[in-house]
Amino acid sequence: MNWLDLVGWAGSAVLVWSLLQSRVLRLRAINLVGCVVLIGYNAALAVWPMVGLNIVLAVINIWYLRGMLATRHDEKTYQVVEVGVDDQFLAHTLRVHAPDISRFNPDFRWASDTADRSAFLVVTADEVVGVVLSHAEPRGVAQIDLDYVTPKFRDFTPGEFVYRRSRLFTGRGFHRVVSPPGMVAPYYHRLGFRPEGGSYVLDLPAPATTDPA
Repeated sequence: MNWLDLVGWAGSAVLVWSLLQSRVLRLRAINLVGCVVLIGYNAALAVWPMVGLNIVLAVINIWYLRGMLATRHDEKTYQVVEVGVDDQFLAHTLRVHAPDISRFNPDFRWASDTADRSAFLVVTADEVVGVVLSHAEPRGVAQIDLDYVTPKFRDFTPGEFVYRRSRLFTGRGFHRVVSPPGMVAPYYHRLGFRPEGGSYVLDLPAPATTDPA
């Protein structure tokens, strides 16, 4: 087996590996790498139909990657829907993803009958991409109990749409948001949170007041 054969096998392995990814952004990126490798491999062998096929696949991947990267912080693509803490669809979502939730949030416990709790679903079209659950602590603190992203969208940060809309918290009298305790691989440093103790903290702006004329 010569080096060119190794390149061909490597490109094929990368394509197969890409199809094993649950994260859609990662799938597209890895698949693009495999296509580029196979374009070079098939061009070296003058197998032009395969060159054409992989060029088309590469263009498709680039198209989707461009769209995903352009809209990853777009509030028109991702919406926040507040639901009741005893909502049946919320309970279904937590139940379906319970093993994955415990993997990234081992300390998570949810008691829907406790007062001063809030629940938000982050959605794109009709698909749930994230869940944010919180409860009230003294001195105007909103303690996040769960900030969960479904595997498909784990390369994104859909929870940011909840925190970006500070009125969701300031309207309830909160001055500060605190990240979940014990969360694995937190991303809050990218959202303006600051580390404090073993958590991340976001200080909220004071609610806007109108000057009575």
